[in-house]
Amino acid sequence: MAPSTKAGGGKSKSGVTGQNQQRSVQTRSQKAGLQFPVGRIHRYLKQRTQHNVRIGAKAAVYTSAILEYLTAEVLELAGNASKDLRVKRITPRHLQLAIRGDEELDTLVRATIAGGGVLPFIHKSLTSSIKPVPKKPE
Repeated sequence: MAPSTKAGGGKSKSGVTGQNQQRSVQTRSQKAGLQFPVGRIHRYLKQRTQHNVRIGAKAAVYTSAILEYLTAEVLELAGNASKDLRVKRITPRHLQLAIRGDEELDTLVRATIAGGGVLPFIHKSLTSSIKPVPKKPE
């Protein structure tokens, strides 16, 4: 077999050597258009499985997208709650108000939020004014 006539002799494309070739490294998060780390989540998924089951590449992208969406949703609602209270910093109280105020997030997050407090609620029977008892004429 004749030796290769390519300059690099390796797997470089179109005979371009490694020094001249500028390859932009693009992460899987960038390819998917996500902020959450796809590679890290893929590694975590592989670590948490039983019996060395194969985890597909799309599973990590899908999980990252779900986590990013839920995080954005909670942060938006908590930001609105903090804006209503005229403060600039989101606290656990704002997270609690945001999660408990949204019906779907409330069913999803069934956890106690440390420092979140409770929702303001006063029962109707406590707010109704007590009618004075009329005096019986003697």
